[in-house]
Amino acid sequence: MKVNASALRAGNVIDHNSKLWVVAKAQNVTPGKGGAFMQAELRDIRAGTKLNERFRSTEQVDRVSLDDREYQYLFQEGEKYTFMDIETYEQLEVPVAVIGDQAVFLQEGMRGNIRTFEGTPLVVELPQTVVMAVVEADPVVKSQTAASSYKPAKLENGVRIMVPPHIATGTRVVVNIAEGTYLERAKD
Repeated sequence: MKVNASALRAGNVIDHNSKLWVVAKAQNVTPGKGGAFMQAELRDIRAGTKLNERFRSTEQVDRVSLDDREYQYLFQEGEKYTFMDIETYEQLEVPVAVIGDQAVFLQEGMRGNIRTFEGTPLVVELPQTVVMAVVEADPVVKSQTAASSYKPAKLENGVRIMVPPHIATGTRVVVNIAEGTYLERAKD
């Protein structure tokens, strides 16, 4: 579908130079002299490379429509993660490169959205947070205060994060998946 370059927004997928690119950032620029243009930071969906591209405002670009469906995570086998379509129960294998660093937070039964293009998974959106148990944490030091200091802790998936001093081994915590950071103690 052809659209004006000025209509591009972050998250859109376009066909540019015979490759699929996701728009990471898009900014309309109106210089004092000359015509307005769209400055876009693009990421190649398959290779992961980045490209800064400048489009004239009136230029037409091919926006690709993706199939966006909810899937449930089942299991991992080697470098592939298997998800099941919630509606049709069909299984979809997703390479680890598509999921990225967030793969360490996948839990059996976790639901997320997967965007596909002609059956090929391009983008995996996991929930914003996950509840995990702390399996290793330094003991509390009496002089530390909760407001100013954090201590290292290891989660059940092996990821190390910084937590407040009152968090002990065995405590369940809420973790921000995108940033890999502690948010709060889980309410059990």
